[in-house]
Amino acid sequence: MKKVIVIGSGFSGLAAASCLADDGYDVTILEKNSSPGGRARKFEVDGFTFDMGPSWYWMPEVFEDYFSKFGKKVSDYYDLVRLDPSYRIYYKDDTLEVPAKLDDLYELFESIEKGSADKLRKFLNEAAYKYKVGMEEFVWKPSHSITEFMDLRIAKSAIRLQMFSSISKQVRSLFKDDRLIQLLEFPVLFLGATPQKTPALYSLMNHADLALGTWYPMGGMHKIIEGMVSLAEELGVKIKLDHEVSHIDIYKNKANTVRTNHGDFPCDFVVGSADYRHIEQHLLDEPYRKYDATYWDNRAMAPSSLLFYLGINKKLDRLKHHNLFFDKDFDQHAVDIYEEPRWPRDPLFYACVPSRTDASVAPKGMENVFLLMPIAPDLPDSEAEREEYFNRMIRRLENFAGEPIREHIVYKRSYGVDNFKEDYHAFKGNAYGLANTLLQTAFLKPKMKSKVKNLFFTGQLTTPGPGVPPSLISGQVVAREIINH
Repeated sequence: MKKVIVIGSGFSGLAAASCLADDGYDVTILEKNSSPGGRARKFEVDGFTFDMGPSWYWMPEVFEDYFSKFGKKVSDYYDLVRLDPSYRIYYKDDTLEVPAKLDDLYELFESIEKGSADKLRKFLNEAAYKYKVGMEEFVWKPSHSITEFMDLRIAKSAIRLQMFSSISKQVRSLFKDDRLIQLLEFPVLFLGATPQKTPALYSLMNHADLALGTWYPMGGMHKIIEGMVSLAEELGVKIKLDHEVSHIDIYKNKANTVRTNHGDFPCDFVVGSADYRHIEQHLLDEPYRKYDATYWDNRAMAPSSLLFYLGINKKLDRLKHHNLFFDKDFDQHAVDIYEEPRWPRDPLFYACVPSRTDASVAPKGMENVFLLMPIAPDLPDSEAEREEYFNRMIRRLENFAGEPIREHIVYKRSYGVDNFKEDYHAFKGNAYGLANTLLQTAFLKPKMKSKVKNLFFTGQLTTPGPGVPPSLISGQVVAREIINH
C-alpha cells in the first residue's frame, strides 16, 4: 500500500487525504498545530466557541458534492440553515438588508433605483452562466498548462466570461447608486485587487452570494472540519497533531522521507497543503524548488486581516449574524490594501455575531462577536496598531448598535499579520492566499505539480484559488492527479 504524507489539515488537506484513502492509499496528515482545520480552527474559552477564520458559508453544493463522493450527506455531520437576511450593510446614513429570496432582492433594487430590477436580473443571469462555465472549465482543472484550456468552447466562452473587462466597469455600467454598486462589488474585495482590476468573470461570486445564498452550519464553521475529520478517520486517515515538518528528503528527484519534530515519515507521495511558499523555500533544498524567492516576492497577494474575538455579556439586538460596515470610503480602503499598501486611513470592517443565529456559541444572554478588518499583507504588526483600529471599530459598532459595548466585553483576543505567519507560515501574513488577478488565474497560478516527481501542492496558493469551496475542490483535484499519476 503506497504511503501518502499530507502536510496540513485545512480543507484542502483533509479533502485530499480522504479521497486518497478512499482509493486505497495509506494516508497520514501531519499538522503543525494542536487542533485540525488550519485557518478554520476553533477555540473555546469561558463558554464561548470562536471560529478562528472562515465565517461565510457559500456554494453549498460544493460541500454536498464532496460528502456525496463517500456516500455521505452534509446532514450526517452538521445542520445547515439559510440566513435571511443574508447580511446587513451599514452605510453612512442608511442600512440595507440583503434578502434571501431573489424576488425580494429585485424589489429592493427597484425601490432604490428605478429600472434596476431588470438590470439585476440580466446581471445575475450572466453571473450564473459564468459560475456554471467557470466551475466546469476552470475550477476543476489542475491547470498544469495552457493546453488544458485550448478548446473551442472555452475560446468562445472567454468573451462572454468577460475575462478582459473589470467587474467594476460591468457593475457601474448597469447601476448608478453607490449602495448598489458596493453591494455588488463587495464579494471581490478579498480576491486580491480593486474591483477596477478584478476580471468581470468574478461576478460569478455574486451568483454564489445572491442566488445560492448565505448559509450557516449550526455550532460554527468548525463543524465542517469536525465532519471532514470524522470522515477521514473513518476512511483510515491518521492525523498527527503538533507535528511540524522541518524537511522533505529527496532521492533521485523523489520525496522519500518527511521529517518532523516528532520523528520521520517515509512516503511514496507528498501533498503540500500548508503554505506553498513555505514548503518550497524552507522544506525543500534549493535544487528542487520550481520557483525562487524573487518569483514569490512578485506575486500579488490577497489581503491579510486584523481580527478580534469578543465575548459580550449582553445581547446586541440591533445587529444581524453578518454585518458589513461600509460607512467609510469603499474605494479608498481598497487602495490602502492593493495600490498603496498601508494601515488604512478609514477602514471598512465586518462584524459576525453567530450567536444571533446559534445560542450554542455563547453563554446564555451573551453574544459571540468576531470583527474583521481586511488589510494589506506584510504590514508591520504591533499591539499599538491593533488597539488603535480596535478602538475605531468598536466606536462605530457602538454607534450603529445604538448602545455601549466596550464596557460589556468580558473576553477579547486579537489576531493579525504576525499570528498568520507564526501559526500557518503564511507568506507575508496573508489570510486569503494568492490574489485572483487575470495574470494569476488558472494555469498562471503556482503549479500543483512540483519539480519533485511525487510532490504535489494544494490549497489557496495554487489552483483554483482562495476561499473555502475552492480549497475543498483543490484537495479533490490534487488527489485525482496522484491517483492518475
